[in-house]
Amino acid sequence: MRVAGLLVGRTLEMLRGEIREGVTTGRLDALAEGFIRDHGGVPNFQLVPGYRHTLCTSVGDEIVHGIPGDRVLAAGDLLSIDCGAEVEGWNGDAAMTVVVGGDEAGDPAAARLSEVTRRALWVGIGALRPNGDLNDVGGGVEDSVRADARADGFDYGIVEDYTGHGIGEQMHLPPGVPNYRVRGRAPQTPVGATLAIEPMVTLGDQANHVLDDGWTVVTDDGRPAAHWEHSVALTEQGIWVLTALDGGESELTARGAPFGPLG
Repeated sequence: MRVAGLLVGRTLEMLRGEIREGVTTGRLDALAEGFIRDHGGVPNFQLVPGYRHTLCTSVGDEIVHGIPGDRVLAAGDLLSIDCGAEVEGWNGDAAMTVVVGGDEAGDPAAARLSEVTRRALWVGIGALRPNGDLNDVGGGVEDSVRADARADGFDYGIVEDYTGHGIGEQMHLPPGVPNYRVRGRAPQTPVGATLAIEPMVTLGDQANHVLDDGWTVVTDDGRPAAHWEHSVALTEQGIWVLTALDGGESELTARGAPFGPLG
């Protein structure tokens, strides 16, 4: 899974250098497919019935599952890219949000939304513990978003209809991983558990709907959304972020969370 995860992480890093004003989301999709296949992987989103693309590219008020195509990116667009790959039967899945042209090119509130979501992802990951409680992940995400909301004087929305998931020999496996606090009994997180953690946060209300294309999820109020994701493994030593190029070491150690790679 580390091999698949690294391929996803490296694909996203490659795409960072290609995101600019005037590029179409379809072009980014073609670049990602070529990169994954050239490095021995299969775009696992294409294995989902009815979906033929390598990426999901969600712009502005699109929360998740945006379909790549002829849309031309403009400076200041808030773009979320979700990417997955399968290598030798094992899967990786990760997402990032960027402002086209750099943070200074767009609305400062949109750039801040992306950072709030990214921080919440790492707080949620850092809440994982071997043989711990899965609900700690969503609790950490929610606490992080709410703390930033208080600091910013703004009430960010945490999307409730779409969650993280287990991942392994299939891209989507139980259990679901909510991005908000859930009370009561929860699955435990044993050593060897592999999860995709993916908070989605909105600049307004989190209420959403699916467009007529059957895939693209947008906010009801038309305000922007951000999406960050990593695939994570729990080892006896701690947490290993499979889709982060450094395994998550820098972010985890900065938060006092146990970094636990194998080998």
